[in-house]
Amino acid sequence: MYQYTEFDKAFVRSRAAQFRDQLERWQTGKLSEDDFRPLRLQNGWYVQRHAPMLRVAVPYGELSSRQLRVLARIAREYDSPEDDVYRAAMDAQGLLGTTRLPTHYAHFTTRTNVQFNWIPLSKAADVMDLLASVDMHGIQTSGNCIRNISCDERAGVAIDEVEDPRPFAELMRQWTTLHPEFAFLPRKFKIAITGASEDRAATGWHDVGLSLRYNDQGELGFKVSVGGGMGRTPMIAPVLREFLPWTQIMNYIEAVVRVYNRYGRRDNKYKARIKILVKAEGQAYIDDVEEEFRQIVDDDGGPHTIAQEELDRVRASFVPPVSHDTGSSQKPAAIDALTREHARFGKWVQRNVALHKDPSMRIVTLSFKRLHQAPGDASAEQLEIVADLAELYSAGEARVTHTQNIVLPWVRTENLFALWQAACDAGLASANVQLLTDLISCPGGDFCALANARSIPIAEAITERYQDLDELDDIGEVNLHISGCINSCGHHHSGHIGILGVDKDGREWYQVTLGGSDGTVRSGAPQAGKVIGPSFAASEVPDVIEAILLTYRDIRNTTDRRESFIDTVRRVGIDPFKAAANAARMSVGASA
Repeated sequence: MYQYTEFDKAFVRSRAAQFRDQLERWQTGKLSEDDFRPLRLQNGWYVQRHAPMLRVAVPYGELSSRQLRVLARIAREYDSPEDDVYRAAMDAQGLLGTTRLPTHYAHFTTRTNVQFNWIPLSKAADVMDLLASVDMHGIQTSGNCIRNISCDERAGVAIDEVEDPRPFAELMRQWTTLHPEFAFLPRKFKIAITGASEDRAATGWHDVGLSLRYNDQGELGFKVSVGGGMGRTPMIAPVLREFLPWTQIMNYIEAVVRVYNRYGRRDNKYKARIKILVKAEGQAYIDDVEEEFRQIVDDDGGPHTIAQEELDRVRASFVPPVSHDTGSSQKPAAIDALTREHARFGKWVQRNVALHKDPSMRIVTLSFKRLHQAPGDASAEQLEIVADLAELYSAGEARVTHTQNIVLPWVRTENLFALWQAACDAGLASANVQLLTDLISCPGGDFCALANARSIPIAEAITERYQDLDELDDIGEVNLHISGCINSCGHHHSGHIGILGVDKDGREWYQVTLGGSDGTVRSGAPQAGKVIGPSFAASEVPDVIEAILLTYRDIRNTTDRRESFIDTVRRVGIDPFKAAANAARMSVGASA
């Protein structure tokens, strides 16, 4: 993991001190609400439907055990209403009986950040001081700036990786933080980097997607895509450069952002993302970027060219940890025997354990998808347990995933059984990774003021219906993504099955899409799903999903191998599934 320098530490501490002063001035009336709002947003503090929400930056998803314990402390001591004000306000709106109210929780997001939903602003400065004590903050997790840079959660350990992207992500994090030209963009701006052939970072769906590769001459560089995004107008980022030398990547991003800053719309926030500019201008935008890049390199001398010694300096923080041994007597051969002896352990190894660049190690996913807990939520107790497991079995390191789980990247093969037993005790050993119940969901209308509908009850209803692991295994890999509004925080566009909350006459309804992909090898090239018809009532959604899956099981091809859900949808189209969904709606209506 990257180790903060004394400069980094001092910077984060001073930012926390500045925020404390700003908060106190706002509390005493020296700063107006309008003046304070951009200051709190620049530190990750939103005001949501019922209470403040803090978004904590987790660059490229990495968390140390020490950081996990501080997040647990924040959840336990601060993530709770200060008094009964919030509860009384919700009671007045008739929401107490319908809205999830867990406190003392953190929430993992699809961009590998951590959020808290119930911290009173009166305690915000204390929380920022705690975060700063472990080199964490909320800087640029909000606002029209370059946001937290995300990576493949298997960065540095994946067997299909050509180069570790984390050193480049760290260099970009340092460069973009408080960069004045990146601070007031037309709209928020997101970058994702992968160094693997399997695109687990969903780069095609980002404002800038970067993929490390070697050219025919054996030189390292980036494939650069610009202009992807979800929201009202889902777009896949077109490729601007098939190969750009790694030394020039920041100069090139500077050119991309300068042109966006110059021509991006500021009169309409729904048309302000860079994807709209790229789509509207096409080749003209690309030509402008190339000319801007030429001027930066030729006229200015390439001021952001990465020197080899600088890359080496940062790379030194990302070396594999010193081999550690917890004293387990289970050797790899014995682990193989245990998978046969213990069926549940065998299923867990099959679904939740991946091969590692080091043959003596494995990559383990702890599932945070279980009944009666919202996808991605982690209690204070669970955060502390993960910290313990990371220290015991993963060199003190854990990573947040794009799918709202936690990965332990440094697990020795002989420790798998002991880790599984500990994960079972903690309720984090569901063998459902990449199956239907390993679904992605935003917090939706339970918390977010922008949401048209609640996401969590839909996720709960589907999860409750599919608790049989044998049934889930038979269905196979299905990516189900749920968003509470068109802003797409639940990435419904990229789900094999997507569910979108919509408002119809002041009531909650849900659109269903099929055939989306985030760009992984299993799912194929990134693309947006297609809407299968009119929206459905909340009570109809579980039956609609069941009808879609039953149709898949009836028509899938099993001649050579069991055809996956996404492959079946692409082979036959959406019409059979649309008919099944509408029939399910009629059935629910008739029974009602």
